[in-house]
Amino acid sequence: MSAVLKVENLKVHFPIKTGGFLNSTVVPLKAVDGVSFDVGAGECLGVVGESGCGKSTLGRAILQLIKPTDGRVLWLGENLCDLAPEAMRQKRSDLQLVFQDPLSSLNPRLSVAEIIREPLYAADPSISRGEADQRIDEIMSDVGLLPEMRNRYPHEFSGGQCQRIAIARAMVLKPKLIVCDEPVSALDVSIQAQVINLLRKLQREHGLSLIFISHDLSVVRHLCHRVMVLYLGRMMELADRDALFAKPLHPYTQALLSAVPIPDPALERAKEPLILSGDLPSPLHPPSGCVFRTRCPKASPKCIKEVPAVEVLSGGHQIACHHWQD
Repeated sequence: MSAVLKVENLKVHFPIKTGGFLNSTVVPLKAVDGVSFDVGAGECLGVVGESGCGKSTLGRAILQLIKPTDGRVLWLGENLCDLAPEAMRQKRSDLQLVFQDPLSSLNPRLSVAEIIREPLYAADPSISRGEADQRIDEIMSDVGLLPEMRNRYPHEFSGGQCQRIAIARAMVLKPKLIVCDEPVSALDVSIQAQVINLLRKLQREHGLSLIFISHDLSVVRHLCHRVMVLYLGRMMELADRDALFAKPLHPYTQALLSAVPIPDPALERAKEPLILSGDLPSPLHPPSGCVFRTRCPKASPKCIKEVPAVEVLSGGHQIACHHWQD
C-alpha cells in the first residue's frame, strides 16, 4: 500500500509562561514530541491514548491548522510545513477535518445547504449555483440526508444528523484524506454505530484515507486497519489492528486494552485488569527518559536516563520501550 501521507519527527511545542510577575520563565509544553508514521491510500489509521496525550493537536498539526514546531508533513511527497498560506489553501480540497462536537462545529445561522455549499465557494469561487446544488444533492444522498432537509438549520437536527452534515461538508470537496477528531464521542451508542458504518461506506466507495482519533478502543477495532498509541505526545506503539489487539507489546497498550470491557460477564469477572499507578504527568514537566516510566510496572534505571528508540519489528510493528521483551 503506497503512502499518501508521511509524518516525520513531528513536534508541536507551545510556549507557556510560568512563575511570578518578576521572575516569569517560558517553558515549552510538549503536546506532540517527535511522532513519525505514514498513512496509505484507502487506509484508516486509528490514534488512541488518554485525554491530554496530544491526539487532537497531532491531527490539527497535520492539517497545518496548528503550525508544527519541527518535523515534516509530506502529502504526496510535498512538505506542507513549507507551504505559504495561499499554497496551503489550495491543498484544503484534499485534506479535511471532522470535529468532535457536531453541533458546535456548524454555523447555527446557515441552513444545511449553505453549510455544505461554503467549502465549494471557498475552493472555487467561480463554481455555478447549479453545479454547487448538484454536488450538494449528491453528497447529502451519500451521507443519508433527505432532500427536504436542505433548508433546515442545525438546531433542528439530532446529534447524529448534525455529524452527518459535518461529514457531508468535509466530503463535498472530494478529499483524499479526512482527519476525524473523536467524531462519535458526543453521540449515543446506537447513533455511534450508524456514523461508523457511514464512514466505512464512504471510505470504501471513495477510496478515502482516514486518521481516526478516538479514546474508544472498541470503535477503533471495528473501523481501523492500523492503530497508533500515544502517551504524553510520544508514540508508544504502532501496529496492525489485529496484531495489536491480540498481542500488545508495550505496557501502556496492555493497560489500555485491559480496561476495555468484555461482553461475556464470566470472562469480565475472571480477567485481571492492569491498573496503572499515579496520574498522567504534566506535559510542561514530562519525566526524563521514557515519559511512561513513572507509571510503568517494568521501569528501570535505564528508563530514567534514556529515551527509548522506536524499534521496527516484523510486519511493520513499531514499539518504543526498553523492556518490551521482558
